[in-house]
Amino acid sequence: MGSFKKILIANRGEIAVRVIRTCQKLGIKTVAVYSEADRFSKHIRLADEAFCLGPGPSAESYLRADKIIDICKTHQVDAIHPGYGFLSENAGFARLLTQNNIVLIGPSPEAMEVMGSKLASKVAVAKYDVPMVPGINEAVEDPKKAIEIAKEIGFPVLIKASAGGGGKGMRIVNEESELESQMKMAISEAISSFGDGAVFIERFVQNPRHIEIQVLGDNHGNIVHLFERECSIQRRHQKLVEEAPSGVLTEELRSAMGDAAVNVAKACDYSGAGTVEFLLDSNHNFYFLEMNTRLQVEHPVTELITGLDLVEQQIRVAEGESLAFTQSDLTINGHALELRVCAEDPMNDFLPTIGRIETYNPPKGEHIRVDDFVDAGYDIPIFYDNMISKLIVWAPTRLEAIEKMKDAINRYEIEGLETTLSFGSFVLNHPNFVSADFDTQFVPKYFSTAQVLESEKAKSMAAALLAIELLKSGDKPVVSEGKRDSDWFVNRRNA
Repeated sequence: MGSFKKILIANRGEIAVRVIRTCQKLGIKTVAVYSEADRFSKHIRLADEAFCLGPGPSAESYLRADKIIDICKTHQVDAIHPGYGFLSENAGFARLLTQNNIVLIGPSPEAMEVMGSKLASKVAVAKYDVPMVPGINEAVEDPKKAIEIAKEIGFPVLIKASAGGGGKGMRIVNEESELESQMKMAISEAISSFGDGAVFIERFVQNPRHIEIQVLGDNHGNIVHLFERECSIQRRHQKLVEEAPSGVLTEELRSAMGDAAVNVAKACDYSGAGTVEFLLDSNHNFYFLEMNTRLQVEHPVTELITGLDLVEQQIRVAEGESLAFTQSDLTINGHALELRVCAEDPMNDFLPTIGRIETYNPPKGEHIRVDDFVDAGYDIPIFYDNMISKLIVWAPTRLEAIEKMKDAINRYEIEGLETTLSFGSFVLNHPNFVSADFDTQFVPKYFSTAQVLESEKAKSMAAALLAIELLKSGDKPVVSEGKRDSDWFVNRRNA
């Protein structure tokens, strides 16, 4: 292996565990950092060394760049893997590491800055003829000018914060009379969320699919793409179910989107693992959305269809190695699905649930992977993202992967709090998901408390009528020993 002897993981949860596992495989020692709220987390036990950063709030622990750098210098750390979130896309942190002779396992601070600004990234990729949603590539402050732009683009339009993410600083405007008030709200939210009130306007692509392309580059100018992930099943702009490859891309479209993603990476001289996100409209036109300059939560589905360990690739690139393969060496093998298992109640508008995990038995089996960091008795802290684990499966075909995921969900035992396992079961059983006929509006279209209750009521009535007819005919109703498709709702709600 290369030059790294010790890596600090500047993160927590399942991604910290995930990075440690690869480091162990490569014979690299690891340093964990943690907050007081995470003192019983699994990543601490797995690492060779572990150090407390401070109290639970992120600003007092995982965002303390000064403490993290001090630990690196005191304990001879060669490099830092930032995971995702926290400091992973912080260009200032990346520069501090360079000043202290510590390698960041990630892209350059310059690449982070360009792609961290939606406006700067649009300007950069425009030179490479990457398709973009019609709009304006500069900040707008004057409502009158915004109205002129909107009329030219055509309503509905989308007001977006340049520094935005996660749906913050974003407003859909359907008509001229709404624009000024919605623009003020978007600017206010952008300032409070990101400290940057810059907003721009583009056409609102209605009911798109969210398709992203994994890219990988080295420090020698080589960049490849590792095909696409479909991430359209979302609630409040946050992904919950992801798959690779997409169920709708043709080989021609996949190649075109892959080439566009590589060009986006070239536009900022990218190195390491990154993700280029696109919107795909109903006519299969695709538009550049943004680039995430880090490892994505959903990276395991790409690993399962390519056979590559993306964390290992990140480490090798950071050590100065060239990519060991070219684009023509890469192929898609089978189909993978991922469900984010979060501590929240799908039947109560996905409201977060805080509590203790009383029982925890994740499923096991061939081509079933669970990336987690918890055990029975773990208390979900209030300070961080509420994702407990990621359930990932692989199978030769999409339909087989769906069946494997349904089985894995049924065998995943978590008691003590509500989770998104039930939602995952709903999605996997929905005909529009099975037929790959869905978009980012899947949740508002098909999943609400009223809709689900009505669906369950209809199923129960149909079953009752069937039983009555069978009794009339003298036949006995057949009772399955296995779980019914609707059991996800009854069992989870009565647990």
